[in-house]
Amino acid sequence: MRNINYFDKELSVEEYVKKEVCKNAGTQSVAFKEQLISLCNSVGIECNEKMKKEDMSCIDCAVKNCNKMDKTYPDFCLTTHMDEEVLNEAMECYNEDENRKVTIAAAEVEYENYCKHTRVEEIMDFAKKINAKKIGIATCVGLLKESRILADILRRHGFEVYGVGCKAGTQKKTSVGIPECCEGVGVNMCNPILQAKLLNKAKTDLNVVVGLCVGHDSLFYKYSEALTTTAVTKDRVLGHNPVAALYTADSYYSKLKKNEEE
Repeated sequence: MRNINYFDKELSVEEYVKKEVCKNAGTQSVAFKEQLISLCNSVGIECNEKMKKEDMSCIDCAVKNCNKMDKTYPDFCLTTHMDEEVLNEAMECYNEDENRKVTIAAAEVEYENYCKHTRVEEIMDFAKKINAKKIGIATCVGLLKESRILADILRRHGFEVYGVGCKAGTQKKTSVGIPECCEGVGVNMCNPILQAKLLNKAKTDLNVVVGLCVGHDSLFYKYSEALTTTAVTKDRVLGHNPVAALYTADSYYSKLKKNEEE
């Protein structure tokens, strides 16, 4: 049987698959899981055997039966342990006109050009479906060039565009209590609340985030009155492609999986 190099260990395909099953809680059988854990331990593979069922959620699932319903739900599945009151409350929200319109538009965008359109194209498709005429761009000044390109594309497709950079207003970081040491990467604060309020004043129909910092994007979402979607998620190290760290978490970025105390 072919072997797989797993860091400093060489595993058989069977051992590797069993390790992944254990790691992702992809089995319902407690007895079988204990057998897999024992096997993994015998070859020096660490497994997460301490997590309690009540602490597990969708992120611990490798079955995804809720998607195609062609498998069996794990015994900790949120679907089979659903709080019906919360479910009914959520579903009731879709009866609101705007929520219904947005939900249908998003589903149609996903379906009509599935794996054909880029995110930029999907944003335009979505904007047209919800009848958004004026699009706001909340951009990091470090990605202003990319935002200008985005604005040019949007305008060529008939949209009105209004953008606000994160440093607009040129307020000092220390004026809101940010430690002086943070001036090491610039003295002026990023101002996502101002960005949101200026776009609110401009009465944009849909806002698009381009590369706002972690946390600054959160404040923008909080204060934006218009619906907001994201075109670019900032990651200065990985060329604004943060999922690359997850794709390589078992190799180049294995340091991410180390416990903080290590």
